[in-house]
Amino acid sequence: MRPHADEEDLVTDTALAEQLFAVWMAPPADDAAGLAAFRALYTDPVDVNGAPLTAADLLARARALHRAYSGLYHELLDVVTAPGRLVVAFRMLGTHTGPLPTPIGTVAPTGRPVAVRTIDVLTIVDGRIAAVCVVGDELGALVGLDVVALRS
Repeated sequence: MRPHADEEDLVTDTALAEQLFAVWMAPPADDAAGLAAFRALYTDPVDVNGAPLTAADLLARARALHRAYSGLYHELLDVVTAPGRLVVAFRMLGTHTGPLPTPIGTVAPTGRPVAVRTIDVLTIVDGRIAAVCVVGDELGALVGLDVVALRS
C-alpha cells in the first residue's frame, strides 16, 4: 500500500516521475533547451550518489544513454513518497546499439535487448530534486548483454 495523504498527492508524484522520464527518455537536442529541461527538475548542481553533477553533466549522461541504447522507453513499477522524498522504481528498456561506458570498461554494441532495473531515491527541496541516490542493476544489465557471466 502506498502512503499518500490523498489522491491528489498520487497524481503529483506520478506527474513528477513522468516529467523525469520525459527528459531522460527524450532529452532535447538543443543544448539550451536540454539544460533548461534539467534545471526545471533538478538543482544545479544536484548531488548524485555523493557527487555534485551540473545540469550540463546530466544532459551529457542522458545523451550518452541514447548513444548506447536505441528505442529507449521505461516501465514505471512504483512511486512512493515521504516528506521531502520521492522514490521511483522503474525498468529502462531498449536495444544496445552503441558504445556503453561501464565500471568495467566500454562495451561495444551487442545488438541485444536490455532491461535495467533501477530505484531512484530523490530528495525534493523547493519543488526540485536536490539529491539522488541511484541503485541500478548494472550487473544484471551486463549479464543480459552477455558481457559478463555469473559463476554457479
